[in-house]
Amino acid sequence: MASLFDLNGKVALVTGATRGIGKSIAEELARAGARIALCSRKAEACEEVRKGFESKGFEVLARSCNVARREELQALVDETLAKWGGIDIVVANAAVNPYYGPLTGIPDEAFDKILATNVKSVLWLAGMTLPGMAERGGGSFIVVGSIGGLIANTVIGAYGISKAADHHLVRNLAAEWGPKGIRVNAIAPGLVKTEFARALWEDEKRRNERIQATPLRRLGEPSDIGGIAVFLASDAAAFITGQCIVADGGFTIL
Repeated sequence: MASLFDLNGKVALVTGATRGIGKSIAEELARAGARIALCSRKAEACEEVRKGFESKGFEVLARSCNVARREELQALVDETLAKWGGIDIVVANAAVNPYYGPLTGIPDEAFDKILATNVKSVLWLAGMTLPGMAERGGGSFIVVGSIGGLIANTVIGAYGISKAADHHLVRNLAAEWGPKGIRVNAIAPGLVKTEFARALWEDEKRRNERIQATPLRRLGEPSDIGGIAVFLASDAAAFITGQCIVADGGFTIL
């Protein structure tokens, strides 16, 4: 009897997957049996992860892609379809946060970049993949959000706005595509020790305050998130859609 978490025969596309949360998600999906198409902006990083995954026996396609450039995102989707014939799972993980400070001080260019990369590209990716999933009888589309989209923050407010938009994008896509057998969900990590969030967890005062305010008394690790994506991609989550699963050690419950 196959496991509810078995992804053998599935094809998963993961953006921003050469380090941190994205890499953890891609690796756990592959460990569950999925073939993985992954990307990041740096070709060297993609090649390094490809070699590492293949050494573990994973089937992988890796190419550089700036998700904020529609033609590069379409090329990633097209290459995945050409190689494996379909896409069953998408994880929209790639995101940027080029500004750290009060909202009223953010330059227009930074705000526009955050919304284009973190929100518009997710909608593009949905448009490129959901119709094909529907033709195949269903699938799972997962967006990596953030607790920044649920609670206020005095230094990454624009990033939080983009993630709040992603959480609601998930609800709308779930409503639209549910009748076609497609589930759309979000994962909202708390503070995870990644290069992306370094400005937050390297600040000793802020880090210690966060740990003390977190019931599990630690920061997150990328490995804490990968299994959630496997769950949402698998039959174990067959009746879950339009949801945002918070993984923050309990920080937002207090």
